[in-house]
Amino acid sequence: MKKQLIAAWALVLLFSSAVLADDRGTLIFEDDFERNESQESKDEIGKGWGTNSRTRAAGNKQVDLKNGAMYIYIHKVADHGVSVTHPAEFRDGSVELRFMLENEKDSLGLNFADLKYKKVHAGHLFATKISARNVELIDLKTGNMDLKTHELRKTKKLSPELQKLLKSKKKRFPHKLETGKWYDLIVKINGDTLTVLIDGKKVGSFSSEGIAHPTKRTLRLAVARNAVVDDVKIYSLPAHTK
Repeated sequence: MKKQLIAAWALVLLFSSAVLADDRGTLIFEDDFERNESQESKDEIGKGWGTNSRTRAAGNKQVDLKNGAMYIYIHKVADHGVSVTHPAEFRDGSVELRFMLENEKDSLGLNFADLKYKKVHAGHLFATKISARNVELIDLKTGNMDLKTHELRKTKKLSPELQKLLKSKKKRFPHKLETGKWYDLIVKINGDTLTVLIDGKKVGSFSSEGIAHPTKRTLRLAVARNAVVDDVKIYSLPAHTK
């Protein structure tokens, strides 16, 4: 009888796992970073990853593969935060990864972009920014990165009405993290809603029209100082899944 109960419970767990996998959609990319680089002077991530180190950090190395993970750190000559990019074309879906912040001032951003969409600066659509103190969800397409708004911000000519609108394009959720500790992150995109879970617990959701952009083409890991990332998985949901 005991063996039958154990077998039945195993089947339940297996079925639950299968349902969870189906809920995630189709796995379109994964990387566990279990590989070595051929040199240590320049970025050499492999597996389709790119960086902005050549244009923003004079070609100096800002990404290092070690201990089976991706260590991202800004070089002292860099004039911009580190951007680590990978193609990821989907409409609705999710990004899962493990991450660690080594210092209280560190942060990790997941920026979703479409470089074919020319009405925003540098293809920016929306983003999630995770720090040791909070999680911020931002609609960039209809917010700060809209081309007209972007130009007005540079000239500091934002009207009070536009400033109020921009405040509505982001939402911050207090959420404390320990430094030097690994966390599991899930960022879900479904229609116009962006949802973040850390270690399986929902941190917050934010709905805004820019999130519903029909095609997300690129994932950018945005790092202002340092961050460590591992076990990246990207899923695409069928168009009818809501």
